[in-house]
Amino acid sequence: MPKKFIERFMPKSETLRNHKNLRMFGDLLLKPNLWALNRRSAPGAFAVGLFVAWMPMPFQMVLAAALAIFFNVNLPVAVTLVWVTNPVTMPFMFYIAYMLGAKILGNQPQDFAFEASWRWVESSLSTIGPSLFTGCLVLGIAFALISYLLIKTLWKYSVLFKWRRRNK
Repeated sequence: MPKKFIERFMPKSETLRNHKNLRMFGDLLLKPNLWALNRRSAPGAFAVGLFVAWMPMPFQMVLAAALAIFFNVNLPVAVTLVWVTNPVTMPFMFYIAYMLGAKILGNQPQDFAFEASWRWVESSLSTIGPSLFTGCLVLGIAFALISYLLIKTLWKYSVLFKWRRRNK
């Protein structure tokens, strides 16, 4: 069940191989396990994708691809999952990360108004940056671990369910 469900949403390998930002990986994209969806590659891909989704940085897809190649997990799933962070969800996710980071570091949360400029980003790195990055790192690790264990468990029970149904 999880395999068929996941495969419906996965981009094709040709699409990712020809993506302008992923061409830099060249022959590394030829590893068979990067394109296989199995009990080992799927949980790791979910962990990589959701970890990177929490990182407040541009080009998340490139980082997800690099980590998928490094850990030899399913590349399409890892790259697709970074889109959990999108223009609709990003403000909420990063606000939660900032509040968590401020709490962990013992900082008082500051009021700030977002401004889409490089000057604002530079000035904010010293004020809200440490709290934001701490919260993102903690939430990234937490979501990676939870998703890894959840997908691994779902995969296991899916196989057990198939075996039981087959034996009846």
